[in-house]
Amino acid sequence: MKPSLTVIKVGGAVVEDEAQLTQLLHDFTAIQGPKILVHGGGRRATKIAERLGIETKMVDGRRITDAEMLEVVTMVYGGLVNKNVVARLQALGCDAIGLTGADANILLSQKRPVKMVNGVPVDYGYVGDVKQASGAKLSHFIDAGLIPVVAPLTHDGQGHMLNTNADTMASETAKAMAVAGYDVTLIYAFEKPGVLRNADDDSSVIATINHADFETYKADGTISGGMLPKIENALAAIDAGVQRVIITKATAIDGQHGTVITE
Repeated sequence: MKPSLTVIKVGGAVVEDEAQLTQLLHDFTAIQGPKILVHGGGRRATKIAERLGIETKMVDGRRITDAEMLEVVTMVYGGLVNKNVVARLQALGCDAIGLTGADANILLSQKRPVKMVNGVPVDYGYVGDVKQASGAKLSHFIDAGLIPVVAPLTHDGQGHMLNTNADTMASETAKAMAVAGYDVTLIYAFEKPGVLRNADDDSSVIATINHADFETYKADGTISGGMLPKIENALAAIDAGVQRVIITKATAIDGQHGTVITE
């Protein structure tokens, strides 16, 4: 029987909300067996950049990461947010270790090429698209009794850090751990109770979504914006052998609530 492993991805909005983050970290600590936490932090990065006089530029909800912004996100994601989460988990008796993709070469990326967005070429700057994730390396930490806490930063193998979408980081990490021989559950935890039919009605949670459902909901506008890449990453994880993927509220990560992503 494969050992079970849980990967939790928590979004930046939750990281910024003290009550939600406190509850999530308590619930994460209570999860039995091996586990990995992947976190965002975009809102904190935007605030710090503003204090430093650095403009935040976004295209379709995705951050443009020039050299100055790369310094900010590296400091905020890999330092401020990551180490605060690690310290709080240690206070709860959870022996966490903070990592970026560069540490132990766990996540290697390539710099995103210029892409056409609404007919306009967009250079995202120092943004990474994941090429490979090492489940074997992460397993070494887990075998040592440590709990990886992964910041949304990767590297290109040539000495450069790259800003990387946290949902993608979680999906790629879960896929790598499935290849490494684990029965993986991936939970995307954010501020809503699941994927909603009506964005203004928290009771309108869609119970399950498969590939066909996703295409339908995307076409009729039920699913849009930042939820699109989240579900794309979730479906990619299922296709690659991750056993369970759930999108749910950060205060309900027991696997019994939210939207279940299926084949």
